[in-house]
Amino acid sequence: MATPPYSSWMRYFSPTANHRRLGLVCLGVGVQQGLLPVVGPRALDHHVAVVVSSGRGWFSHGGRPPQPVTAPALLWLVPGVEHHYGPDPQTGWDECFVDFAGPSVEAYTDLGYVTPERPLVPLSGSAGVLHVVDGIVRAARRGGPLLEVEAAAAVHGLLVALRYARSEVSRQGDAVMDTLARDALLPISVAEHAAQLGMPLPQLRRAVRRSTGEGVKEYLLDIRLSRAKELLARTDLPVAGVARRVGYEDPAYFSRLFSHRVGMAPVRFRAQQSARGPLR
Repeated sequence: MATPPYSSWMRYFSPTANHRRLGLVCLGVGVQQGLLPVVGPRALDHHVAVVVSSGRGWFSHGGRPPQPVTAPALLWLVPGVEHHYGPDPQTGWDECFVDFAGPSVEAYTDLGYVTPERPLVPLSGSAGVLHVVDGIVRAARRGGPLLEVEAAAAVHGLLVALRYARSEVSRQGDAVMDTLARDALLPISVAEHAAQLGMPLPQLRRAVRRSTGEGVKEYLLDIRLSRAKELLARTDLPVAGVARRVGYEDPAYFSRLFSHRVGMAPVRFRAQQSARGPLR
């Protein structure tokens, strides 16, 4: 019997209803190299991230004409959409894949981590992604009662690693995001932030959305509320003083924002943290 011109290792999981309550579950993982057989055309009922780490080939999604694939690249296979792909028959490629599902995928899609509208994504590298996938592979080989939860947790890490691996995202940040974070506590408007950065407001909005998956106001609010929590927990500043420190001249407005996002008023948050004692 002839040896196939490729190597293939894969495992599939069957998470229970309790595991699915985690919001995201791993359904399978695989690592393959060489002159792999063509996949499809087919459609699945769940998501798959296929990462091509070396080599080249082609990918067709939604019945559209095949597009060339050059590693490193990500192929998103989304539920109910026909896909068809394969490596160059002369060179082959190396790939890994992770099958996953769950209601959390919708949130990751809204935040821009999963991009069904962009099924072929060039990557700047694949080392971080391969590290996460290797963790799932090692867990699958080891087995045991923690496998399903360990693999589910790793899928969250995979989506973050894929986001960082995209060529337009830097783990170190860029000048725009660094400056915006530095000035987040200033009592100025989003338009004034754009002016300080010397860029049109729509361009700033696109830059923040691309990097964080959220709007500028949400990004600034996240930073301000994180700092406000630190001040409430670690100092005895009055709420009005905390509000001013994080860019709000109106303490009542600050309290409403804080209560809406955190789920409790600033004074209640401070009371919950008071057992740790103030550290100025």
